[in-house]
Amino acid sequence: MKDLNASLATMEPTTACSGFGIAQVGAMIGGLIHRGRPLSIVLTNLCELIDAAAKGYSSSVLLFDRAHTRLRHIIGPGLPAAYNELLERRAVRCHVWPREGAASDEPEAIVSRVMSDTLQVGKVLALAYGLYSCQSWPILSLSGELLGILAIYQRETARATPFDPALAQQLTDIASIAIQRTRSEEALKKNEALLAQAQRLSSTGSFCWHVATNEITWSQELYRIFEFDQAAPVTLQQIATRVHPEDAPLVRTMFDRARSDGIDLDYEHRLQMPDRSVKYLRVVANGTRDQDCQLEYIGAIQDVTERRLSEEALDTLRSELAHVARVTSLSALTASIAHEVNQPLLGITMNASTCLRILAADAPNLDLARETVGRAIRDCQRASDVISRLRALFAKKRCTTELVDLSEATREVIALLTSELQRRGAMLHLGLVDDLPPVKGDRVQLQQVILNLLLNAAEAMTAIDDRPRQLTIRTERDGGERVRLSVQDAGVGLEPQDVDRLFDAFYTTKSSGMGIGLSVSRSIIECHDGRLWAEANKGPGATFSFSIPRAPESAPRDGHCPAARKPALAERAVGHS
Repeated sequence: MKDLNASLATMEPTTACSGFGIAQVGAMIGGLIHRGRPLSIVLTNLCELIDAAAKGYSSSVLLFDRAHTRLRHIIGPGLPAAYNELLERRAVRCHVWPREGAASDEPEAIVSRVMSDTLQVGKVLALAYGLYSCQSWPILSLSGELLGILAIYQRETARATPFDPALAQQLTDIASIAIQRTRSEEALKKNEALLAQAQRLSSTGSFCWHVATNEITWSQELYRIFEFDQAAPVTLQQIATRVHPEDAPLVRTMFDRARSDGIDLDYEHRLQMPDRSVKYLRVVANGTRDQDCQLEYIGAIQDVTERRLSEEALDTLRSELAHVARVTSLSALTASIAHEVNQPLLGITMNASTCLRILAADAPNLDLARETVGRAIRDCQRASDVISRLRALFAKKRCTTELVDLSEATREVIALLTSELQRRGAMLHLGLVDDLPPVKGDRVQLQQVILNLLLNAAEAMTAIDDRPRQLTIRTERDGGERVRLSVQDAGVGLEPQDVDRLFDAFYTTKSSGMGIGLSVSRSIIECHDGRLWAEANKGPGATFSFSIPRAPESAPRDGHCPAARKPALAERAVGHS
């Protein structure tokens, strides 16, 4: 500042611009910006430098709000505070602002009108404080946006000396840089704060992993999720200490594949925290190349613990409701079950009596006795099969996935329902494909859906007396990758207003129905990635169908229940191109 003042000591105001030391001013203001000082402090220092260097002048910077409707901030440390306060927050006439297609010299005209209004408002106060004349210049951004006004007041009354316009232009350029750079820094800090808040609210943290050096950069949220000290650098070894032991092989495999193949990552795993609590995480990352063509991953990790716990609770409730629906249908099968069990029991009794008579003969026919005992054993197996099917269908147990032949599963359900369908007068027609591709799912749950659709179809035809009560069940391929099962009846059909509500929970068209059968059935099919729907026949009756994906050729024979098909671990890796 001393050098700057010294360079002006011997200069006339009109020639002061030639040695104004503008480079020093720019360097000082740039240093303030670099150190992250607020805009008000930066501009205050700029005005103080101008006032100290240009004797007899006082400068100020007028800033507008974003809508250009008010003077948002008046910075003039060399001006009376009362004068600045008079202008602060003063409304600006809207008509002074340019419209679309305005000429390039419009900012100067705007500044002239704004300052004319401003001086008129503060004229009396300005004269009272010795401010006799004022010159002003627009502060423009690189794109031409009007950011503010640089106003320089002359205090001497002897003669009005115009402030050098070239010097004023350099000062407005410095002010423009200060305003834009400071606003950019403030916007960046605000965006960083918003990002940090968004990550906290969504429990999502971001990271960058440089594969060659194992250098890892984490966001603040990731430190919170993993419960690591932010002062310590993050390493792969440190991360491994948090991985759940059961998931460690998966995480190692994904890291190895990332190193060797550069694949994109999308997988889930668990953390085991020091207090033995468990967190569920989802990792998504894209492999890219940096400026040195080195592989690095940029991605995000989301804490999905609450979602997973909610899903598990929902799956438990869904399983409970499905069990209730199965038990509810048990009463409708009482007669059929009694008939199915009674037949083999009668056969056992008859064969046992025959065997006793043969053995009581004077010359017992042992071959015939063995044959009779064999028939009794066969009937025992038939009764056992019936009981086993009933226990499998109505027992409350953890569901499992397996490869299921829908045609075979349908035949097992029909074996339980035959007597019930006959009692209701239904004429069953089968259209079951023998070489149907298997599906992967829970056999009991799929049979529950089939059972519910068959019972509903039979009940829909109970009041039909003027036509055959024909019930048709079919299995077939549905395109190349899906399998469809359809149950068609000749009953009362569907009302148009009922079609969209049939699968809603607790909605029923039956006087004694609970309204949960079709809702549970739809939930089961959707958990198998399928679709269940109903449509009216061209003739009488309706058809209910569901379609689910066929099992992959390499699908295992058993696994987790599809109703809880979001297991503790889920993996998807896509080749990076």
